[in-house]
Amino acid sequence: MLGIIFTGGQGPLAQDIKRLIGGETKDAIFVAADSGLAAVIKAGFKPDWVIGDMDSLEDASLLDAVPPENIIKMKHDKDYTDTELAFSLAVEKGCDNIWIIGGGGGRIDHLFGIRSLFERAIFPNRWTTDSADIQCIDSEAQQSEISFSGKHDTPVTVFPLGAGPWDAESNGLKWPLKGLHWDRGFFSLSNTAVDGAFSVKARQGRFMVILPVFN
Repeated sequence: MLGIIFTGGQGPLAQDIKRLIGGETKDAIFVAADSGLAAVIKAGFKPDWVIGDMDSLEDASLLDAVPPENIIKMKHDKDYTDTELAFSLAVEKGCDNIWIIGGGGGRIDHLFGIRSLFERAIFPNRWTTDSADIQCIDSEAQQSEISFSGKHDTPVTVFPLGAGPWDAESNGLKWPLKGLHWDRGFFSLSNTAVDGAFSVKARQGRFMVILPVFN
């Protein structure tokens, strides 16, 4: 089941979000993390759940769009961020394919907080901000390979995630990933999809593949 989390911070434009999600909304669960409620409503989708301390939700009347029993209000002093709570809620509701929309710009600690979710045993599959479309592949997961067809010379960056060891292969990139030595702190930065179309496969371990948003 697909779970789509809208969180605060900078995200794609409403029309781009519709393009991103496309026909994936059937049976999907929409979870708003605090001010992400405004973004999901603006994009034209109905939020199923809202969770957070509501400290950044500027228009409290937006909560009227959600059944009261599906609004989970947390204390301001809590151990987890609103995005973490939304992610855990999506997992609890049975979602095994989870996307995060938003979270760009703003405080760097919040940015790193979302990034850290990709290191955990249960991790997001996709994260899209106003400037990047990030997908996660794992050799032991359902999604071990991704393919894209975009513009010529699209920049592609790949980071290793998790505990390793890592091994990856690619097609269509200027600098092939096969045989590349991976370790913590190492990455393939600003590689290029020369003809626009490319694929990356995790043969061992987990990787984060970063593209320009809607290239």
